[in-house]
Amino acid sequence: MSDVSEKVVWSFPTRCVFGAGSVRRVGAEAAALVDAPGAALLVTDAGVRDAGLAEPVVASLEGAGFAVTVFDQLSSNPLESEVLSATDAFRQAGAKVIVALGGGSPLDVAKVVRVAATHPLPLAQYDDALGGAALITQPVPPMVAIPTTSGTGSEVGRSGVVTLQATNRKTVIFAPSLLPNVAVLDPELTVTMPKRTTAATGMDALAHCIEAYCAVGDHPMADAIAIEGIRLIAEHLEAATLDGKDLVARGAMLKASMMGAVAFQKGLGACHALAHPLGAEHGLHHGLANALCLPAVLDYNRKAVPAKIGRIAKLLGARGDDVDTLAFEGAGAVRALRKRLGLPDGLAAEGIEEEDLDALAVLAHEDAAHRLNPRPCTAEDLLSLYRASL
Repeated sequence: MSDVSEKVVWSFPTRCVFGAGSVRRVGAEAAALVDAPGAALLVTDAGVRDAGLAEPVVASLEGAGFAVTVFDQLSSNPLESEVLSATDAFRQAGAKVIVALGGGSPLDVAKVVRVAATHPLPLAQYDDALGGAALITQPVPPMVAIPTTSGTGSEVGRSGVVTLQATNRKTVIFAPSLLPNVAVLDPELTVTMPKRTTAATGMDALAHCIEAYCAVGDHPMADAIAIEGIRLIAEHLEAATLDGKDLVARGAMLKASMMGAVAFQKGLGACHALAHPLGAEHGLHHGLANALCLPAVLDYNRKAVPAKIGRIAKLLGARGDDVDTLAFEGAGAVRALRKRLGLPDGLAAEGIEEEDLDALAVLAHEDAAHRLNPRPCTAEDLLSLYRASL
């Protein structure tokens, strides 16, 4: 815990609209953000659009008086070129508001579009690791975020992650002003998620909660929210994966996903540093990458924060009261959950080979996510964690 003389800032400002059918309120929420309805840009992806999930959003916006342009040319790990194309669409439409619908990719792209549309520098200049947040000074257009997955929690996040052309590295662009004005959490929009996607995105939410809880720093609200997020995931992720139409489980996972992202304003850790290069270099789904690396990271961290990892293990079903024993069980509890969800048991199953690991470890060490890991990480440590995750 920090000394009481240390100044810290805690913030939880997002307006969140939750409940089945709440997507029908998107138009009214968007209209409340502007002086008068005009043009709106809807950022989504082709899969979400093909599933019919964009139709009620467009209908609600049009019913509120907006002319809607849809941009859906996005990949699962968004690229700078896609952000720039979406920014062109935003400008050409003369849009007043941006609405994002989908998983982390559309939501992150929409947030970065808000920067690109209002700030003149190349996106690389806004890299949070280089202090780019200080350069995001102009007002950005309002945004409504509508998640269709339960993992990233990007709807309540202040950052967008995009792979930059110059470095081919996933880069965080962060500023408080990038927080969406409204998040609409409708469990009905998540029922079409395939089982594997449900499982992988749910494990992403779990990694957010776990890493935020274990991260260095004093943030009691984030810690409490992370713990409740872990509890919700432990109780509901399997049900949501096995029966996609279980709206109670779907709603609980939307809550847990949101809570994980609120909590990780405190920080993340080594698992995310490992996962980011796997996505940028090998196209591995971010949630799956986290799922495959998380047990090794828990093993690595348990000597630094045994009480926290023991508490996590108990929430995930481990038995006992001895702190060290429970901490030892943490990695196994995550592996057991991963197996029950039908996810692979290591990176090798996803095509990652030993010869890939040296280059990945260099990139992981360059990633800012590990800086608040409860146990410091060298590049060699991260290489060892990759090997343990194969």
